[in-house]
Amino acid sequence: MNPLRAAAAAALLLAVAGCSVAGAAGGDGGDDAGKIRVVIGYQSKTINTVTAGTLLRSLGYLEKRLGDRYTVEWQDHDTGAPITAKMVAGKVDIGSMGDYPLLINASRTQGVEAARTELVAVTGYNLRGALNMVVVAKDSEARTLADLRGKKISASVGSAGHGTLVQALEKAGIDPVSDVETVNQQPPVGASALEAGTVQGYAQFVAWPGLLVFQDKARLLYDGAALDVPTFHGTVVRAAYAEEHPEVVDAFLKAQIDATRYLHEHPLEAAESVAEETGLPAEVVYLYNGPGGISTFDVTLKPQLKAAHEHDVPYLKRIGDGFSGVDLTRFVNDSHLREAYGPAYDADTASTANPAAITGDDPVCGIPVKDPATASELWLAGEKTTRPAATPACLLRGIAKAKADGAADVRAAYVPDAATGTRWFADRAFWVEDPDAEENARFLPFTTEDGARAYLDAHGGAETISYDDALKAAAGEDGA
Repeated sequence: MNPLRAAAAAALLLAVAGCSVAGAAGGDGGDDAGKIRVVIGYQSKTINTVTAGTLLRSLGYLEKRLGDRYTVEWQDHDTGAPITAKMVAGKVDIGSMGDYPLLINASRTQGVEAARTELVAVTGYNLRGALNMVVVAKDSEARTLADLRGKKISASVGSAGHGTLVQALEKAGIDPVSDVETVNQQPPVGASALEAGTVQGYAQFVAWPGLLVFQDKARLLYDGAALDVPTFHGTVVRAAYAEEHPEVVDAFLKAQIDATRYLHEHPLEAAESVAEETGLPAEVVYLYNGPGGISTFDVTLKPQLKAAHEHDVPYLKRIGDGFSGVDLTRFVNDSHLREAYGPAYDADTASTANPAAITGDDPVCGIPVKDPATASELWLAGEKTTRPAATPACLLRGIAKAKADGAADVRAAYVPDAATGTRWFADRAFWVEDPDAEENARFLPFTTEDGARAYLDAHGGAETISYDDALKAAAGEDGA
């Protein structure tokens, strides 16, 4: 067996190692005698799941809906694999994890009816795949994925980040087994390995790539949006528990919907809350979870996401000897969500518009902020609200003006990639100046150097420009 398959098999089989379906997590008794117990498995730092985990827990919405007859236990994990293992053993009732781990969860449980699970809701998604990324050390000579040929890449085998890596390598003509060495590591371990130089690439899921780039420890090499394959995280429940306690599942889904609404209505407060709970910088949380963020939070089970799941199955079959496939028709079940959601479910399922878009009036360019493809955002220290910008060029002018006015430091400035729409830190983006573009579209940001180069190849008069020089140019335009 080759090393990649061996690692994959070990990761996939973790879900059943030492486990048996012996006693459900839920039920009467335990430390709270006479109460019905529900155990929730979540990943606090996987901030695409906060509406079914970190944020939901901090808000207390589930406990409020369930009342005193129930006791809720929250169990935090780094990845989806241990949650699946505990669901197989009947020790976790409801969990949340990424698309690839969800498939593994279904595969591991579908053969034993007492352990069978169902995907009942989505937490957040990105239709192009930007929740997963590949980063390299800041001083790395690598400029494209092809430059990692023959190198070591850290990934959590069987995770959503690993799935994106495998598909991206194949798309670039690189064999993910023979042309690179995938090192199976948990996200924090891999981050340390990248910093130490023992691996040359790091492929992970939200929010690890953004965190390392924000900390100035890494540079984004590959934006998962370039793959243009949807990625998402979702809520999974043990079917037996749902049958025994449908009222708990209903309460959980309604609480998740409540938490999603809270995130949309109070984005800064939600980011600060998740940051406090996880130790992640609020600026990183807001990159993914704020208005126009990399993640769109929407609980509905959209057909695009179901299709993406079907698309992912062959990749898992190839990388893991322990994955035999999955019956998605039995695994995906939106009946509980339909009941909890209400009559708007079908209409909202059909929509892919971000329910938390950046809106308002641009205070510098003096125009409405209405195009999600260009809408940007400025977060100044000490301010309780952010400042919207109609375009990245307007954002640069806004930053320049704020500095000229003596405003506080910039906590974060966010811009969408000019090609993929992926929201990114303005000061970490690769900038292009296009003199042929209209004034408010003259400066264009890209998440990767590769993306900027593609634009340059198609626009002869355009040139690369540093972030600092773009700010100076914007200041000149604004007369600051």
